[in-house]
Amino acid sequence: MPLYEYFCKGCGKRFDKMMRFSEVNNAPECPYCSSKETSKQISTFASVGTGSGASAQTSTSSSCSTGGRFR
Repeated sequence: MPLYEYFCKGCGKRFDKMMRFSEVNNAPECPYCSSKETSKQISTFASVGTGSGASAQTSTSSSCSTGGRFR
């Protein structure tokens, strides 16, 4: 089941909820105030960066025969 992020309009808090694909259009109840006025948010997990983080670095030592790079 995918994990979705929600925002509660009643209390202003954010929360995560695992929902089935068939239930994703149903607004879940807020776990903090029990309000049904919740809305799905865009995930902040995947964000655009400058490329200066660890993902931009390449390692030359690897146990892979391709030197750690996909071909």
